[in-house]
Amino acid sequence: METPTSVEIRGEHACFGGRQGFYSHQAKSTGTKMNFSVYLPPQATQGKVPAVYYLAGLTCTEETFMIKAGAQRLAAEAGLALVTCDTSPRGLNLPGDSDAWDFGVGAGFYLDATQAPWAGHYCMGSYVNLELPTLIEANFPVLDDRRGIFGHSMGGHGALVTALRHPQRWQSVSAFAPISNPVAVPWGQKAFGNYLGADQERWKDYDA
Repeated sequence: METPTSVEIRGEHACFGGRQGFYSHQAKSTGTKMNFSVYLPPQATQGKVPAVYYLAGLTCTEETFMIKAGAQRLAAEAGLALVTCDTSPRGLNLPGDSDAWDFGVGAGFYLDATQAPWAGHYCMGSYVNLELPTLIEANFPVLDDRRGIFGHSMGGHGALVTALRHPQRWQSVSAFAPISNPVAVPWGQKAFGNYLGADQERWKDYDA
């Protein structure tokens, strides 16, 4: 397997004949260091493999799915890479970013914020759709034309919206208990009002 060159290796472990790794890099989308993880199945030693990207829910990190789901065994059997990322930028210390569990840190909602002070940093939409796949495909033995995306809760929202907005980039999408109509629930209203502003017509761009 190739050693990634543009990322910092935080830890790598043998796992079901493949390799589970935890990494970080300096992200342009968020202007912060972002953590992510990649599971490469044993088939990746022979050539590039398809990748499935998982988006986690509120309060989670890039580690949550890889630690709790037990998906590596199935990915090894299917010859799939698994990729996860954090749920928001961290370390910015913006006003109010850590006051609530459902907004700010750990709750980026996979959109591109347009309102101060979130704009320019809370750009998880661009990060998930463009920057992260580009980084993965440049540094790991992963195909650039066979991408899938899925997620849970807030991450299910992110997966649906990302794939529906950019169908040419994603070959599959699925979601577990997604926040599929965020404009109609308090979590979504809180996040969208702060990240996107008071104009609810603009919220519809991120409502599956």
